[in-house]
Amino acid sequence: MNIITSRQNPKIKDLLKLQKSSERKKQGLFLIEGIREISRAIASGYEIPELIICQELISNDHEIFHKIGSQTKISHVSKDVFNKIAYREDSGGILGISKVKSHSFSQLTISSNPLFLVIEGVEKPGNIGAIFRSADAAGIDGIILCDPLADIYNPNAIRASLGTVFSVPTVITSTNEAINYLNNNKIQIFSTYLEASIPYHEADFRKPSAIIAGTEATGITQEWINASKANLIIPMRGIADSLNVSVSTAIVLFEACRQRDFK
Repeated sequence: MNIITSRQNPKIKDLLKLQKSSERKKQGLFLIEGIREISRAIASGYEIPELIICQELISNDHEIFHKIGSQTKISHVSKDVFNKIAYREDSGGILGISKVKSHSFSQLTISSNPLFLVIEGVEKPGNIGAIFRSADAAGIDGIILCDPLADIYNPNAIRASLGTVFSVPTVITSTNEAINYLNNNKIQIFSTYLEASIPYHEADFRKPSAIIAGTEATGITQEWINASKANLIIPMRGIADSLNVSVSTAIVLFEACRQRDFK
């Protein structure tokens, strides 16, 4: 068995490049760290052409090896090399090299009474991951990312999502295209916005709906405000003037679920 022991190995250098968003887009590949995350990617139909294994950290008979396809290549590296490649400290001795999926509207399936979450311009991968966890827990139809400043295949996004970035249907598009899609499909738009707003629990989410959220610093753009049926605010009683975007989206999402009897 050939084990890569040098950090200067060309293959290792290529893998390290995938830590950059520009390189992930260029190659159409990204790294998945951890058994749980790799398992969820496989279950969601992601192609994983290669696994990087450190035998000092994972056994040969681990159940993950029964889930991969016969075409998946296995490469072995030393513990020192693995620690160089791994972004996290708890990757469990296994990394997956996966192919990026298409995230267009053509990949999206609309239910009879859809509930979507639209995120505009969010820049922190950890927030994106946390938002995906809430969206997965709420069982919504999908997330639409508009003009994102962070990459869903960022290691922090994948980790914070617990692998739900792979399971929640996702579209990556522009704000104008998203508004046109929602209007064409008669999906009412609710934007989280501080001015001219109603309390979020007073909105009627029982019909096809999309909830819009933006960054804490700049909020959402005027296009969403103009397109909204209503702007929503979360009443706050303390001295803080805002909530983390992942927290605020979770609050509004689960209010929508409550109104739909969690169906």
